[in-house]
Amino acid sequence: MPLSPVWLFDLDNTLHDARPHIFPHINRSMTAYLERHLGLAPDEANTLRAHYWRRYGATLLGLMRHHGTDPDHFLVETHRFERLHEMLVFERALRAMLRRLPGRKIVFSNAPRHYAEAVLEIMGIRRLFEEVVGIEGLGYQPKPGIHAYRRLLHERRLNPARCVMLEDSAANLRTAKRLGMRTVLVGRGLRRPAYVDVKIASILDLRSQLGRLVR
Repeated sequence: MPLSPVWLFDLDNTLHDARPHIFPHINRSMTAYLERHLGLAPDEANTLRAHYWRRYGATLLGLMRHHGTDPDHFLVETHRFERLHEMLVFERALRAMLRRLPGRKIVFSNAPRHYAEAVLEIMGIRRLFEEVVGIEGLGYQPKPGIHAYRRLLHERRLNPARCVMLEDSAANLRTAKRLGMRTVLVGRGLRRPAYVDVKIASILDLRSQLGRLVR
Protein backbone atom coordinates (compact mmCIF):
# COMPACT_ATOMS: atom_id res chain seq x y z
CA MET A 1 0.00 0.00 0.00
CA PRO A 2 1.28 3.51 -0.75
CA LEU A 3 2.40 5.69 2.13
CA SER A 4 -0.67 7.91 1.77
CA PRO A 5 -3.74 5.74 2.46
CA VAL A 6 -7.40 6.67 2.29
CA TRP A 7 -9.07 6.08 5.66
CA LEU A 8 -12.77 5.22 5.52
CA PHE A 9 -14.28 5.71 8.96
CA ASP A 10 -17.65 4.45 10.07
CA LEU A 11 -19.33 6.90 12.47
CA ASP A 12 -21.53 5.33 15.15
CA ASN A 13 -19.68 3.07 17.60
CA THR A 14 -16.45 3.69 15.71
CA LEU A 15 -15.67 7.40 16.10
CA HIS A 16 -18.03 7.75 19.09
CA ASP A 17 -20.06 5.47 21.37
CA ALA A 18 -23.69 5.56 20.25
CA ARG A 19 -24.85 2.80 22.58
CA PRO A 20 -25.69 4.70 25.79
CA HIS A 21 -27.89 7.51 24.41
CA ILE A 22 -27.85 7.94 20.62
CA PHE A 23 -29.00 4.50 19.45
CA PRO A 24 -31.80 4.16 22.03
CA HIS A 25 -33.10 7.57 20.94
CA ILE A 26 -32.97 6.67 17.23
CA ASN A 27 -34.64 3.32 17.86
CA ARG A 28 -37.47 5.00 19.76
CA SER A 29 -37.84 7.58 17.00
CA MET A 30 -37.97 4.91 14.29
CA THR A 31 -40.51 2.85 16.21
CA ALA A 32 -42.69 5.94 16.67
CA TYR A 33 -42.39 6.69 12.95
CA LEU A 34 -43.63 3.20 12.06
CA GLU A 35 -46.50 3.57 14.52
CA ARG A 36 -47.61 6.87 12.96
CA HIS A 37 -47.12 6.09 9.29
CA LEU A 38 -48.00 2.40 9.17
CA GLY A 39 -50.72 2.42 11.83
CA LEU A 40 -48.97 -0.18 13.99
CA ALA A 41 -49.12 -0.84 17.71
CA PRO A 42 -45.87 -0.06 19.59
CA ASP A 43 -44.80 -3.71 19.89
CA GLU A 44 -45.55 -4.40 16.23
CA ALA A 45 -43.65 -1.31 15.14
CA ASN A 46 -40.61 -2.19 17.22
CA THR A 47 -40.57 -5.77 15.91
CA LEU A 48 -40.82 -4.61 12.28
CA ARG A 49 -38.11 -1.98 12.78
CA ALA A 50 -35.69 -4.61 14.10
CA HIS A 51 -36.68 -7.11 11.38
CA TYR A 52 -35.93 -4.68 8.56
CA TRP A 53 -32.65 -3.67 10.17
CA ARG A 54 -31.50 -7.29 10.40
CA ARG A 55 -32.70 -8.21 6.89
CA TYR A 56 -31.56 -5.15 4.94
CA GLY A 57 -28.86 -3.51 7.07
CA ALA A 58 -31.10 -0.47 7.59
CA THR A 59 -34.73 -0.12 8.65
CA LEU A 60 -35.13 2.53 5.95
CA LEU A 61 -34.45 0.07 3.12
CA GLY A 62 -37.22 -2.24 4.27
CA LEU A 63 -39.64 0.68 4.51
CA MET A 64 -38.75 1.86 1.01
CA ARG A 65 -39.09 -1.60 -0.51
CA HIS A 66 -42.31 -2.65 1.19
CA HIS A 67 -44.14 0.57 2.05
CA GLY A 68 -42.95 3.23 -0.39
CA THR A 69 -41.60 5.39 2.44
CA ASP A 70 -39.98 8.67 1.42
CA PRO A 71 -36.36 8.27 2.55
CA ASP A 72 -35.59 11.94 3.19
CA HIS A 73 -38.71 12.40 5.31
CA PHE A 74 -37.87 9.30 7.33
CA LEU A 75 -34.25 10.35 7.92
CA VAL A 76 -35.17 13.85 9.08
CA GLU A 77 -37.98 12.65 11.35
CA THR A 78 -35.96 9.87 13.00
CA HIS A 79 -32.71 11.81 13.50
CA ARG A 80 -33.96 14.83 15.47
CA PHE A 81 -31.92 15.65 18.57
CA GLU A 82 -32.70 18.59 20.83
CA ARG A 83 -29.66 17.95 23.04
CA LEU A 84 -27.25 16.03 20.85
CA HIS A 85 -24.24 17.59 22.57
CA GLU A 86 -25.36 16.09 25.89
CA MET A 87 -25.83 12.61 24.40
CA LEU A 88 -22.45 12.16 22.71
CA VAL A 89 -19.85 9.88 24.30
CA PHE A 90 -16.41 10.07 22.70
CA GLU A 91 -12.68 10.17 23.40
CA ARG A 92 -11.38 13.73 23.84
CA ALA A 93 -7.97 12.64 22.54
CA LEU A 94 -9.48 11.62 19.19
CA ARG A 95 -8.92 15.01 17.54
CA ALA A 96 -5.18 14.98 18.15
CA MET A 97 -4.89 11.37 16.94
CA LEU A 98 -6.74 12.12 13.70
CA ARG A 99 -4.65 15.23 13.05
CA ARG A 100 -1.47 13.12 13.15
CA LEU A 101 -2.90 10.37 10.96
CA PRO A 102 -1.32 10.47 7.48
CA GLY A 103 -3.51 10.32 4.39
CA ARG A 104 -7.03 11.27 3.33
CA LYS A 105 -9.93 10.75 5.74
CA ILE A 106 -13.58 10.15 4.75
CA VAL A 107 -16.58 9.29 6.92
CA PHE A 108 -18.58 6.44 5.32
CA SER A 109 -21.80 5.90 7.26
CA ASN A 110 -25.27 4.39 6.96
CA ALA A 111 -26.52 7.40 8.93
CA PRO A 112 -27.95 10.51 7.23
CA ARG A 113 -25.40 13.16 6.41
CA HIS A 114 -27.02 15.96 8.45
CA TYR A 115 -26.75 13.85 11.59
CA ALA A 116 -23.17 12.75 10.86
CA GLU A 117 -22.10 16.34 10.21
CA ALA A 118 -23.68 17.49 13.48
CA VAL A 119 -21.94 14.76 15.47
CA LEU A 120 -18.53 15.55 13.96
CA GLU A 121 -18.96 19.30 14.56
CA ILE A 122 -19.77 18.77 18.24
CA MET A 123 -16.76 16.46 18.56
CA GLY A 124 -14.60 19.18 17.00
CA ILE A 125 -13.28 16.93 14.21
CA ARG A 126 -15.40 17.76 11.15
CA ARG A 127 -12.68 19.77 9.40
CA LEU A 128 -10.27 16.83 9.68
CA PHE A 129 -12.37 14.86 7.17
CA GLU A 130 -12.27 15.52 3.46
CA GLU A 131 -15.87 14.39 3.06
CA VAL A 132 -18.82 12.97 4.99
CA VAL A 133 -20.75 10.35 3.00
CA GLY A 134 -24.16 9.46 4.44
CA ILE A 135 -26.75 7.01 3.20
CA GLU A 136 -28.19 9.61 0.81
CA GLY A 137 -24.85 9.70 -1.00
CA LEU A 138 -25.00 5.92 -1.38
CA GLY A 139 -28.31 5.93 -3.24
CA TYR A 140 -29.98 4.83 0.04
CA GLN A 141 -28.23 1.46 -0.30
CA PRO A 142 -26.61 0.75 3.09
CA LYS A 143 -23.53 -1.18 4.06
CA PRO A 144 -22.83 -4.11 3.93
CA GLY A 145 -24.42 -4.19 0.46
CA ILE A 146 -21.69 -3.97 -2.15
CA HIS A 147 -23.50 -1.21 -4.08
CA ALA A 148 -22.62 1.32 -1.36
CA TYR A 149 -18.90 0.53 -1.55
CA ARG A 150 -18.75 0.49 -5.33
CA ARG A 151 -20.53 3.82 -5.54
CA LEU A 152 -18.18 5.37 -2.98
CA LEU A 153 -15.10 4.08 -4.82
CA HIS A 154 -16.34 4.96 -8.32
CA GLU A 155 -17.54 8.50 -7.63
CA ARG A 156 -14.33 9.43 -5.80
CA ARG A 157 -12.03 7.43 -8.06
CA LEU A 158 -10.57 5.56 -5.11
CA ASN A 159 -8.32 2.55 -5.47
CA PRO A 160 -9.55 -0.03 -2.91
CA ALA A 161 -5.97 -1.24 -2.43
CA ARG A 162 -5.20 2.17 -0.93
CA CYS A 163 -8.23 2.17 1.38
CA VAL A 164 -8.33 1.22 5.05
CA MET A 165 -11.84 0.76 6.42
CA LEU A 166 -12.59 1.10 10.13
CA GLU A 167 -15.82 -0.33 11.50
CA ASP A 168 -17.50 -1.74 14.58
CA SER A 169 -19.40 -4.15 12.28
CA ALA A 170 -17.54 -7.23 11.07
CA ALA A 171 -20.20 -7.79 8.38
CA ASN A 172 -19.43 -4.39 6.87
CA LEU A 173 -15.73 -5.23 6.80
CA ARG A 174 -16.36 -8.47 4.94
CA THR A 175 -17.53 -6.52 1.89
CA ALA A 176 -14.58 -4.14 2.16
CA LYS A 177 -12.14 -7.05 2.18
CA ARG A 178 -13.83 -8.61 -0.89
CA LEU A 179 -13.07 -5.40 -2.75
CA GLY A 180 -9.41 -5.40 -1.71
CA MET A 181 -9.39 -2.96 1.20
CA ARG A 182 -7.50 -3.30 4.46
CA THR A 183 -9.88 -3.78 7.39
CA VAL A 184 -9.88 -2.65 11.03
CA LEU A 185 -12.48 -3.89 13.53
CA VAL A 186 -13.10 -1.44 16.37
CA GLY A 187 -14.59 -2.57 19.67
CA ARG A 188 -14.09 -4.62 22.80
CA GLY A 189 -15.17 -8.22 23.09
CA LEU A 190 -15.57 -8.75 19.36
CA ARG A 191 -14.42 -11.89 17.56
CA ARG A 192 -11.82 -11.29 14.85
CA PRO A 193 -12.82 -13.02 11.59
CA ALA A 194 -10.22 -13.99 9.01
CA TYR A 195 -11.11 -11.04 6.78
CA VAL A 196 -10.20 -8.53 9.50
CA ASP A 197 -6.58 -7.38 9.26
CA VAL A 198 -6.41 -5.57 12.60
CA LYS A 199 -8.67 -5.54 15.66
CA ILE A 200 -8.46 -2.68 18.16
CA ALA A 201 -10.41 -2.04 21.37
CA SER A 202 -10.67 1.72 20.82
CA ILE A 203 -10.26 4.05 17.86
CA LEU A 204 -7.39 5.65 19.78
CA ASP A 205 -5.42 2.40 19.39
CA LEU A 206 -5.19 3.02 15.64
CA ARG A 207 -1.91 4.93 15.94
CA SER A 208 -0.13 1.91 17.42
CA GLN A 209 -1.21 -0.22 14.43
CA LEU A 210 -0.07 2.08 11.61
CA GLY A 211 2.93 -0.09 10.82
CA ARG A 212 0.62 -3.01 10.03
CA LEU A 213 -1.74 -0.94 7.88
CA VAL A 214 0.47 1.48 5.97
CA ARG A 215 3.27 0.04 3.89
